[in-house]
Amino acid sequence: MTGDKNELEKWATDVIFGRARGFGASSLRTALRGLSWIYRFGVRTRLRLFRKGWKTQSNLGTMVVSIGNLTVGGTGKTPVVERFARELTERGRSVAILSRGYKSADLKEPQKWTNPATGATVTSPPKIVSDGRKIHLKAKYAGDEPYMLATNLPGVAVVVDRDRVRGGRFAVKHLGVDTLLLDDGLQYLDLEHSLDVILVDQNAPFGNNYILPRGTLREPPRNLCRADYIFLTKCDGKPNGGLIKKIRKHNKEAEIMQCTHGPKHLKGVFTDEILPLSALDGKYIGAISGIAQPKSFDGLLKKLGGNVLFHTTFSDHHAFTAKEIEPFMYRCITRGVDIIVTTEKDAVRFPRPDEIDVPIYFLRIEVKILEGEEVWERCIQRICRRVEREPEDWAEERLLANESA
Repeated sequence: MTGDKNELEKWATDVIFGRARGFGASSLRTALRGLSWIYRFGVRTRLRLFRKGWKTQSNLGTMVVSIGNLTVGGTGKTPVVERFARELTERGRSVAILSRGYKSADLKEPQKWTNPATGATVTSPPKIVSDGRKIHLKAKYAGDEPYMLATNLPGVAVVVDRDRVRGGRFAVKHLGVDTLLLDDGLQYLDLEHSLDVILVDQNAPFGNNYILPRGTLREPPRNLCRADYIFLTKCDGKPNGGLIKKIRKHNKEAEIMQCTHGPKHLKGVFTDEILPLSALDGKYIGAISGIAQPKSFDGLLKKLGGNVLFHTTFSDHHAFTAKEIEPFMYRCITRGVDIIVTTEKDAVRFPRPDEIDVPIYFLRIEVKILEGEEVWERCIQRICRRVEREPEDWAEERLLANESA
């Protein structure tokens, strides 16, 4: 059943990107195009409701930095969230990351939380993945990205709740944080944003240029007008003048940074062993991933000198099962694979095989700013100074611009 679902999701992805052919795929694309107009109208209506004040935003009295994108998945958001959290913590901020915990399992029973400062007990709090001192949930219940962030960021709280106003309120009141990072927050308008950071993938800035569900755009490109800062991600050092010119048609004010998501080292999935990237050079690799853009992972392994014999792919955020891993491991053994490599996000939900005959590692990725280091510094200083949001009339003007999107 799980395999059938994964194949269906992969086929749907191929339909959206035009890779699937035939009458069925063509008919589905036509139907999805019609649904996209309905979705677009819903996005515009929702923004108008907030602008008119018919829907209100909650203000928690603290800095809220939204980090999001216009497209579904694949922009490299999690490493950017991690960099923000790490930098702000090093500069003395008390940070909590708020996530919806996409595809995380429900808890069998609610957590209980006792505030160490006041002794007050909360019997049904949001999911507390980490309080900054200890990790309290496994990846299954936290979600892969929140768990990964909690693991990599000691001193940073990670709270999961679909109602991120509730999650933020808990973090401020009971965890004592003064800065909230709203992970994937651009479309979450119930909580007032102090700053909006929008990520744009250099390789596919506007997905396939169609709105959901026909495409991967959550909002039209002109909604870039909502950004205070724009990150061009996955850059390769080549000029991006053409893309920046397109962005400036929609937002003339936001400061722009260009960054790359570069590999740092290899780390054992089930061990603490760390290997240099040179360990892949000339090795025969069996790759496995469940991410939005598997081709980029495949290309990266080859760029590092690896010989990728095969790459087993699943849908984004797929929860691997032992039944799926067994044939993959067997294939690695029979094909003479030297090393198995997966992504960091996939590593947190990789089930431990009964026997590990081939070493299993993940690629640790970090964000490097190629252009705009001074913009990054201004952004961090702005957050640390607890600068208030721009004047209300300009904020309203940016929302107004979305009505015609």
